This record gives sequence, C-alpha cells and structure tokens, in this order.
Amino acid sequence: VWYQKGVRPRGVRQQGFASAHLFGAVCPERCLGVALALPEVSTAAMTLFLAELAAAVPAGTHALLVLDRAGWHVSPDLAVPANLTLVHLPSYSPELNPVENVWLYLRERWLSHRVLAGGYEAVVDAACAAWNALRAEPGRLRSLTSHSWLPQPVRTS
Repeated sequence: VWYQKGVRPRGVRQQGFASAHLFGAVCPERCLGVALALPEVSTAAMTLFLAELAAAVPAGTHALLVLDRAGWHVSPDLAVPANLTLVHLPSYSPELNPVENVWLYLRERWLSHRVLAGGYEAVVDAACAAWNALRAEPGRLRSLTSHSWLPQPVRTS
C-alpha cells in the first residue's frame, strides 16, 4: 500500500477473534475425507471425531489413522472405535503426516487473510465451506495426501 511517509494507512482490521478447529481424516486411495469443525481441541473432541470417522468407514473395513503425538491423540482416556487403529508418528515430524498438506492447502486457498464478520459461526461456516470446496476438486485429496511410504490397502477376498 502506498501512503504518505510517516503516517499509517487506514485499513480494515479485526479487533476480536474466534477460533474453530477442524478435525479431519483422508483416505488417499478412495479420495474421500471426513471432517468436523469443533470449538476446542481436547480428548473429548477427538473421541467425538473418531466416532464420526468410524461411522464413515465402510462395513467390514479397518482404517489406519496416522497422527502426531498431540496430547489429545495419545490420551489414555481416548475412546478408539474397533474399526480404527491409531498410528503415531515420531515426535517432531509433522512433515510425515499426510493430512498436514491438506491443512496447508486449506489455509493457502480459502482461510488465510480473511476478516469474518459474525464471530464463531462465521469461522465455522468458512472452515466448512473450505473443506467442501476441497472435497469438490476431483483428485485433490489424493494428490495432497498420497505418500510412497504409506502402506498400500490390503484387500481380502
């Protein structure tokens, strides 16, 4: 912005803030994803997300969920459904977590540098709109989350 030297330009600024946390999981092979926008990160929120994810996993299928070692991912109070197995990455290695590319993509394309009027509801609406826009892009989830080191799906007859 060009402006008079020594004077700060006027601009839109947001005085307060509201946060929503997007919990998500992606299946690179099927190019599908499940996400929940929640008001906090906690063991209770993670348990709620795992229940939602378990319900989305097709019957007769077992899913591996790659996670970092955040406190709410490793809590002994975390209720893990029977059709999910949690695989924890080594500490301080977020670059190994495929879903980190999804969060970066969402921030770059739809969530950064925005002023949202309407408080928490507007933040949740923006997060959900970004997730839905990502899901609408054919093959995008696969391209963001496919890594050569991930185990290949095992199919039984």
